[in-house]
Amino acid sequence: MNTKISLRILIFPKICGIDEVGRGPLAGPVVAAAVIINVGLFKDESKFKGVNDSKKLSAKSREKWYGVLTKCEHIEWAIGVVSEKIIDEINILEATKIAMLEAVKKLGLQPDFLLIDGNFTLEISDLNQKAIPKGDAKVISIAIASIIAKSNP
Repeated sequence: MNTKISLRILIFPKICGIDEVGRGPLAGPVVAAAVIINVGLFKDESKFKGVNDSKKLSAKSREKWYGVLTKCEHIEWAIGVVSEKIIDEINILEATKIAMLEAVKKLGLQPDFLLIDGNFTLEISDLNQKAIPKGDAKVISIAIASIIAKSNP
């Protein structure tokens, strides 16, 4: 395991990956998912070979992974949803941030650090966070969040 990553896990054991769907067409709600992976999960990373950004998976593969990931005892997840009516009132970026915050607040665990897919952070002063452009292709917890968000109505 990469030393930098190992040190981050020791300092921030509950790292939360966040992603959203619904920003493209603006025809429906924006759905965000927040995911915390128990670091013990990575004793066998091969179980999750094939997890990727939801846009890069077929619908069948996404459905399979959704079932596996949402039932995994090592993954804590939650979703947040903001309606198209609210999107129209405040704009898609602000609605996305609200959906992400809602997902984080619904988690059963309080995260130590947020990794957010995109180029913005959230208005939360008490949590360390980092924006990661194209994070759903780079960070496993964001990829999982991408799959869970895409698979929720």
